[in-house]
Amino acid sequence: MDPNSSEAVMHQVQSELANAYAQEFFTTVREKCFAKCIVKPGSSLSSGEATCISRCTDRYVDATRMISNVVLQAYSGGGDGGGMQ
Repeated sequence: MDPNSSEAVMHQVQSELANAYAQEFFTTVREKCFAKCIVKPGSSLSSGEATCISRCTDRYVDATRMISNVVLQAYSGGGDGGGMQ
């Protein structure tokens, strides 16, 4: 396999992994936030439910961002020695 073909395959695999991760993340957030915030499912959200969903989603996004940054620092050697090895 030539280098250009190998890079294209690697890019495709990375793209598919990123898509799978995003789908899993949103499925998890949707399930957890729905279970936490929706007391009586209906045809529309109450203002309290909408606020709860928004805050719950924001917390998951913030937590994921923070964890990703810590993992990236640990793997790039930018950690304080207490990271992953």
